[in-house]
Amino acid sequence: MFTLHNGDALEYMKTLQGVGVSAIISDPPYGINYNPSFDKWDGSASNYEKIIGDDKPFDPAPFLKFAPFVCLFGANYFSDKLPLGGWIIWDKRTKEHLDKMIGKSGEIAWCNIEGEIFIIRALHGGVVNLDSMNGNNEPRYHPTQKPVTVMKRIIEKYTQPNDIIFDPFMGSGSTGVACVQSGRRFIGCEISPKYYSIAEKRLKLAVQSPSFFTPSNNRLHLDVGDSPAQKDLFTLEAGSAAGKSPKPAPRR
Repeated sequence: MFTLHNGDALEYMKTLQGVGVSAIISDPPYGINYNPSFDKWDGSASNYEKIIGDDKPFDPAPFLKFAPFVCLFGANYFSDKLPLGGWIIWDKRTKEHLDKMIGKSGEIAWCNIEGEIFIIRALHGGVVNLDSMNGNNEPRYHPTQKPVTVMKRIIEKYTQPNDIIFDPFMGSGSTGVACVQSGRRFIGCEISPKYYSIAEKRLKLAVQSPSFFTPSNNRLHLDVGDSPAQKDLFTLEAGSAAGKSPKPAPRR
């Protein structure tokens, strides 16, 4: 089950008190005024919308104690605003690409586990990108889009099945897709209507197209078309429209 909201994350968080969010896992605007000019992974010309809020410094403070586990990508840009914690390192190189890499060789995320170091090695860059490999052929919807594979590794290491994961800066929805694939409940917020729409479509497709590895609780009712049973899998919000919130996750 997932809940999506199109609007401002800080305002939306006020409605989530007591919901039982287990983790915030997100790739927020870094405050670097990023202006993407590269083409998409499939070779087509880019038409990326500029990231809303990226023209001013990012303040992580409202998110740091919102959930038991917090993971924020791009923390090297706002590390001076973070307390002691740990680091999740995404190494984009493989053995064959240690010295030759198009673009940055890795990215780092801060987490609120003091002293933690977790390294994910997954080739990603140039003409080889995880979301466009293995027959998936997904285009790059968002200029800072994280691969589902990387987000899934983080989710499966630091959360439990049926936990509620919140992404306040959902972008194109990679964290949500990873939650669907790993049996977690997801709450996503995205201020851009364009990227919200993309995320909504990706999450619906993820539920409707389960793989062999998708947990059984996310494969229920997939053979009933547009029946109420299937529609109950989706809880969508737009602007201030009402929607159901997930039940609190069981305490461990």
